[in-house]
Amino acid sequence: MIPKEVLKNIRRIQITTSRMVTDVFAGQYQSVFKGKGMEFEEVREYQPGDEIRSIDWNVTARMGAPYIKKFVEERELSVMLILDMSPSSFFGTRNQLKMQLAAEVCSVLALAAIKNNDKVGFIAFTDRIEKFIPARKGLRHVLRIISEALYFKPKGKKTDIVAALEYLNKVTTRKTVTFIISDFFAPDFKKMLAVSNKRHDIVAITVTDPRELELADAGIVKLEDLESGQIFMVDTSDSGLRKRYSQDARQRQQDRDMLFRSISVDTIDLRTDMPYSQSLFRFFKTRERRLRIR
Repeated sequence: MIPKEVLKNIRRIQITTSRMVTDVFAGQYQSVFKGKGMEFEEVREYQPGDEIRSIDWNVTARMGAPYIKKFVEERELSVMLILDMSPSSFFGTRNQLKMQLAAEVCSVLALAAIKNNDKVGFIAFTDRIEKFIPARKGLRHVLRIISEALYFKPKGKKTDIVAALEYLNKVTTRKTVTFIISDFFAPDFKKMLAVSNKRHDIVAITVTDPRELELADAGIVKLEDLESGQIFMVDTSDSGLRKRYSQDARQRQQDRDMLFRSISVDTIDLRTDMPYSQSLFRFFKTRERRLRIR
């Protein structure tokens, strides 16, 4: 039995994100993510203006008049949400934890998918696969995904993006639209991400807290690496240290962005101190423009 407080919070997320899907992303999701191709719909009589190459010669011979094959776009997609639940995701110094933001974004994307009659699946990972929900349709299914994103308790202590992508390729037989939501504090995942992006349409959603980019002047503070457990005593009043910290963070950010560009992976950057709707909206509009000029 799910506790009443949990159900109340899931319902709140559903209402908030459903409104956003309807008001902000109506039509955009469908326009930027295409189906698997064209599927046969019917055979009908040839009409002036139809393409000659569409003529079905077998039916034409039987009927004694020209007939064509009619095809329509196969709209249905499978969407996979891959959520990083490693300890570094449970960090936040502003409005919410990175994990809370990631779970809400999962909700928006899942609701947008089922609104377009697409299937949605879910993979939660740390240094292992923590949870897998196969892609299906329906609101009840999406509410289960939202619940797992919000309340699942992971056991792993580190981040293995390679393992998550290998698992994706193992459990999917067709191309998917895959959103991988992480802070991407993980080593050596470029090769597997490039391989997976050739098979799937992958979008990398990076979640960052402002304190991961800049240190506040707060005197001597104790910091802990959430994935290794290592403790550091840091004098944040040292302006030189704060400057180096910021420079290192910006360099990591630039390196990550360059990695994604080099293998043609679309990206969305989210921060815990900024509304995520603006970043999602900007991504959809940018991708829509790019598809129009191809």
